[in-house]
Amino acid sequence: MGFSPKKELARFLQEDIGSGDVTSGIITNRKIVAKIITRQACVVAGVRFAKEIFTMNGCRARILRKDGSHARPNQTVLEISGPARSILKCERTALNLLSRMSGIATSTNEIVRIVKSASPKTDIYSTRKTAPGLRFFDKEAVMIGGGKKHRVALSDMIMIKDNHIAAEGSIIELIRLAKKKSDRFEVEVDTQHDAILAASLGTPIIMLDNFTPQKISSTILALKKLGLRSRVRLEASGGINAKNIRKYAKTKVDMISIGSITNSAKAVDFSLEV
Repeated sequence: MGFSPKKELARFLQEDIGSGDVTSGIITNRKIVAKIITRQACVVAGVRFAKEIFTMNGCRARILRKDGSHARPNQTVLEISGPARSILKCERTALNLLSRMSGIATSTNEIVRIVKSASPKTDIYSTRKTAPGLRFFDKEAVMIGGGKKHRVALSDMIMIKDNHIAAEGSIIELIRLAKKKSDRFEVEVDTQHDAILAASLGTPIIMLDNFTPQKISSTILALKKLGLRSRVRLEASGGINAKNIRKYAKTKVDMISIGSITNSAKAVDFSLEV
């Protein structure tokens, strides 16, 4: 059975409602009109899911600022009309998701612009450092902000990390086994020696874990001298943030993965006004 965003949205709403919205239950259920406003500049993300939360509960909603658009403070992103009880019971769930996704998209977009100004061919990738239960929405927000998805789940691609190597005891054996399974896999290394070894064994993607920009440049130069650079995609990961990412981008590494865009993004302030 495949993943269903709609079912997840229903689950989020049920979490907030519990056995019933007892406060909305005491008001008159007249038809009202409301709007969601952003209180700060941001890249809007998740507005289509916010709309879905309202429409699946008997309301009408119209998107005014699409996902991926830049919004200014006090701009309306969504207009809603419908029964008062329905709108009010959906309010917090819609705002929470919209706030989180827009925060992720905004921080991603800021980083993407920094990286592209230094190295147009370098891409920003999200990681699996997401809030449990929210990975689909976190990863969607990264895409909306201009980044790319790495693995969404462990089943997506073989990625041989340090603990796999420690458990097996041989990076060479793991690469051999991975090549039998797929022509697309990744190996994490923490030394230039292992990066060259992995590339020489035919690894298509190599993660340079906790390499400094200087160490990355040195490794790229070594791979070029051996005629191996064009055969691999190189990913920089570990200790990278908005303050130092330009230095990493200047190495011309192919990929930069950064966990903070999903595990530490600051939510954007939205409010619903009746």
